[in-house]
Amino acid sequence: MVARAFPPALAAPLAVGLLLLLALPGVGVAQEAAGDELDFALEKPLASRSLMLDAAAVGDLMVAVGERGHILLSRDGGRSWKQGSVPTRAMLTAVYFHDEQLGWAVGHDAVIVRTRDGGENWELVHYAPDEERPFLEVRFSDELNGFALGAYGFFLRTSDGGDSWTEFDIGADEELTEEEELYGYGADYHLNHVAESSSGKLYIAAEAGTVYRSDDGGESWVTLPSPYEGSFFGSLPLDGDSVLLFGLRGHLYRSDDAGESWQELDSGTEALLTDGTRLADGTIVISGLAGTLLVSTDGGQSFDLRPQADRQGLSTVLVADDGGLVLVGEFGVHRKPVEILGAGTTP
Repeated sequence: MVARAFPPALAAPLAVGLLLLLALPGVGVAQEAAGDELDFALEKPLASRSLMLDAAAVGDLMVAVGERGHILLSRDGGRSWKQGSVPTRAMLTAVYFHDEQLGWAVGHDAVIVRTRDGGENWELVHYAPDEERPFLEVRFSDELNGFALGAYGFFLRTSDGGDSWTEFDIGADEELTEEEELYGYGADYHLNHVAESSSGKLYIAAEAGTVYRSDDGGESWVTLPSPYEGSFFGSLPLDGDSVLLFGLRGHLYRSDDAGESWQELDSGTEALLTDGTRLADGTIVISGLAGTLLVSTDGGQSFDLRPQADRQGLSTVLVADDGGLVLVGEFGVHRKPVEILGAGTTP
């Protein structure tokens, strides 16, 4: 395989850190092999201010994951946080919860950890540092069936809740170009993010302008036509077959036919875009590096830029219990009033 350079933004903290989620796979703290004594993440009083790369919310529970195996829990809308007991110090890049008790997190060293008590305690269910491929995303359709995916096309599936995992080739049915066949790559792009629409369609945002869709719960995948050659880091399904797709250099696209065609939207920024969410009133918020927040009040037809003064990189945005926001990123976790979306620069 030909070595492919990572985008410049990934070399540095969320320009080091956020996209240490795509930093070279060797980054990640060494750990004893499964079955030996495990290195647990250290409890730190300032852990809520450390680099956090992903977060999830279900019911009254919020969970954020990040560097050094830190997993933070909040049950008061992000007002206060505590650490879970986690058997790894590897960087954790993604988290998913089936309900308020059962969840999984993934990261570097091909680590997968699982909790059955709402994040208080975690167990190691997969660890393969020799793979040198970090996981970047995890998702489950129910308490038993799910998948974890990441760098260089790394894709594992489980049908027993994570007790065992089997490898899946997402690009097995693809026809490679002559260049891809010559250099031995094509289906092994970094798989960065998974999102699910209300109709059950799954979308994977990936490296090098690659976008996949599954119409059968992840059993099979098709490659969608791409509007851009740069990497995508997230998508946000809207109503029906509408979906937003975003990534490097502020590139933002909308499709109203489940990804078969795309229209470029003006984001007003060249910052890397990382995540998206919808508030209860339908407002759409997309986060990014350099304190970027994009806001749409017309269903994702257009966006206003709301740059944050501190310019700290954002990895994820959650909706707080009072309608405000919980921002997650290189600063850790911050709870903010919804008013921060009310003033900014219109592209």
